[in-house]
Amino acid sequence: MKIQWFGHSAFEITSDDTKILIDPFISNNPVCSTAVEELDPDIICVTHGHADHLGDAMEIADRSGAILIANHELSVFFGRQGLESNGMNIGGTVSVDGVTIRMVDAKHSSDIDFTEEVTSGGSACGYIIETPEGKVYHAGDTGLFADMRDVIGAIYRPEIALLPIGDRYTMGPEDASIAVEWIKPERVFPMHYNTFPVIEQDPEIFVEMVGRTSPDTEVVVLEVGGVYED
Repeated sequence: MKIQWFGHSAFEITSDDTKILIDPFISNNPVCSTAVEELDPDIICVTHGHADHLGDAMEIADRSGAILIANHELSVFFGRQGLESNGMNIGGTVSVDGVTIRMVDAKHSSDIDFTEEVTSGGSACGYIIETPEGKVYHAGDTGLFADMRDVIGAIYRPEIALLPIGDRYTMGPEDASIAVEWIKPERVFPMHYNTFPVIEQDPEIFVEMVGRTSPDTEVVVLEVGGVYED
């Protein structure tokens, strides 16, 4: 499995020959130097309707033919733009190219905030992405909530967790370290930090916290554009 981080919450997971792009905030991302045209995913997952997460999903899907996956309301929105998508809701699953994608809860807002009028974006979500090489949990934008312990950690048991640490709009490092205790992944990747001054964080503080409370979990801090391969 290969995981590449484009800054903020944008990741591409490659399993075998399948590329899953999540929250592709690329062209307007001030820390990302990747060109949108470089991305050619098979699947695009969107966690919620905010511009810094939906990002370039529609342009990339239109050009590449990638399958869009999102909640029902965003799926309806995509359809009105002439795009095909797989709408789903919390607890549901879809399977594409040997990859099973389960939508899980996230505690956050989700309205579409980049159109002339703010419109409903349904519920924010995270995803459990199950590939032949293991499970990855992308938390989306969220605060700490008990399902991380009782459902995501106890039932789905992802080997890898991608967790926000930026604070202000999501969990900060301390709450994210508690999430790691609850989920018990083999590896955790911090995200949604240092894109803008308001979410500036030192990821080494998160590394230290996890080292104290969850010493069996490896913290992988990627540079923007960096790649992890297992």
